[in-house]
Amino acid sequence: MMDLTRRQTLAGMGALAAAGLMGLPARAQSKTLIVPTLGGVWEQYWRSTVAPEFTKQSGAAVTLDVGNGRVFGANLRAAGVAKPPYSIVMTNEVFASGLRKEGFFEKLDLTKLSNYADLYPLAKKTDGWGAIGAVSPIGIGYRTDLVKTPPKSWKDLWTNPEFKGKIGLYNFANSAGKMELLLFSKIFGKDQYDVDAGFAALEKLGSVIQVDFNLSTGLASGEIVVAPFDFGEIARLKAQGLPVDCIVPEEGMFMFDQTINILANGPEKDLAYQYANFLLSPEVQTMMMKQFFISPTNSKVVVPADLKASVPVSGADMDKILTWDWNFVNEKQGELAERWAKTIK
Repeated sequence: MMDLTRRQTLAGMGALAAAGLMGLPARAQSKTLIVPTLGGVWEQYWRSTVAPEFTKQSGAAVTLDVGNGRVFGANLRAAGVAKPPYSIVMTNEVFASGLRKEGFFEKLDLTKLSNYADLYPLAKKTDGWGAIGAVSPIGIGYRTDLVKTPPKSWKDLWTNPEFKGKIGLYNFANSAGKMELLLFSKIFGKDQYDVDAGFAALEKLGSVIQVDFNLSTGLASGEIVVAPFDFGEIARLKAQGLPVDCIVPEEGMFMFDQTINILANGPEKDLAYQYANFLLSPEVQTMMMKQFFISPTNSKVVVPADLKASVPVSGADMDKILTWDWNFVNEKQGELAERWAKTIK
């Protein structure tokens, strides 16, 4: 999932205090919500800031279950649809779509999600079955000192000779790798389903440097001079003094996403809805924006002037983020992975 960038956790606490949330009354702690979360700094921030604040608002205890989309999915399938270990799961849509199809999730009860109405259309693409709570838009990142002609479009990866042999891509195991294939299929073929055109384009791209997760190391060393990058990660690299930049390509962006889903047979469903609405609130969306440089999905959040360089995608620009048919990808997962391995050198 998202290679999120971070600031000190105290920044988030300050944001919540400024929003006036810290003093809200809390009921006696009588329930516990199990919250699946990513590890590393994501876990640290949830443990130090997000979970305690939800406890203050709800009176419920929070237990974090650290993992990733693959782990959460495996845990759910092991337990079965009737007795899931979670009441709520926030994970990449590529994983959520498969679990949704297997009957784990229910269509959202929007009467319990007052903040849903304020979400950008992008965050409502699942027809009421989920709500995107976090977005890291992905454009084209590059080394400003090693590239004379900055990229303007994805097609520049094929046409700019400066990039040859120094292009980074996520591999197919990463959701971004799957999106790269669908994007190139759309650009060079009829639509996202025209994977023959996508693979043909990848073959013409020649030698590329593939990674499962971290493109930053290659960009920092100069082994990579251009690659798909989320804007938050570029902001972190800039803060470290690396000469980099990231642009919104002419054909649009893709994204690392986190979709909020409610388990149909979860043990604490009402509490799960309360937590989902909490995550979608302007206050918490603002907090996550300041901490991780994500683009808020709640349209009421205004990116302040001092953050616009790090969070350049908001408002009308959210419509430039492309979305994909994950059911198509999941159904053809094995076949596409095999073709990718044979095509990318």
